[in-house]
Amino acid sequence: MGTNKFFSFVPNTITSFNVISGSLAIAFAFEGNLVLAGVLIIIAAIFDFFDGMSARLLGAYSDMGKELDSLADMISFGLAPAVIAHVLIRNQIWANQPLLEASPQILLQLFAPFIIVVFSALRLAKFNVDERQSETFIGLATPANALVWASLPFVLATQENNFTTGIIQTPWVIIVLSIIMSFMLVAELPMFSLKFKNIKFAQNKTRFIFLILSIALLVLLKLVAIPLIILLYILISVIEKLVCKKN
Repeated sequence: MGTNKFFSFVPNTITSFNVISGSLAIAFAFEGNLVLAGVLIIIAAIFDFFDGMSARLLGAYSDMGKELDSLADMISFGLAPAVIAHVLIRNQIWANQPLLEASPQILLQLFAPFIIVVFSALRLAKFNVDERQSETFIGLATPANALVWASLPFVLATQENNFTTGIIQTPWVIIVLSIIMSFMLVAELPMFSLKFKNIKFAQNKTRFIFLILSIALLVLLKLVAIPLIILLYILISVIEKLVCKKN
């Protein structure tokens, strides 16, 4: 399908809504409304999915659209999740106190999650120039990482005080998770794409298995299942790589 510049405004408009959703997520996260911030990141991910779909359907690819998409992802899936992680830590160790009064140790803990922003930028820049990523991804996609962080407020809001919520509210756990997820963004690990070229099971076996298991998890656990779904995505990608190596 050729490029139709006339319709390029359609995906670009959808991408703009991604930007707005991510920006609002940041604003509400700083206000302490992490659940709404998480919802807005999920909405941004939906816009991110449909801007790519509309560009494919309309043949409306453009260099501007590609750059706009990366900038939008940087806001919605780079900065917004980092702010959620920052606020989760701040709520535990420095709530309602001026940052300038914090000790260097406290500041280090508070600002450690912003490593997510740096590695998201590296991930997006790498994606834009890496010709290997036309059919599959190399490293975890920024929307997948963002959805993990968007889901944590839902876990805290829907679960009673238990082991899981205790873990999420532990600052060093958030910091370690920030480092691990940042590494996954730039890891040289091939990960399958969810783009279907057709609906034949044989050619989309991995995608169908992942979607069926993901739907089952969502039905059973609702939004709390999102971190498990991302973990499932990583595990299936690793298994697929190992199987391909043996073959």
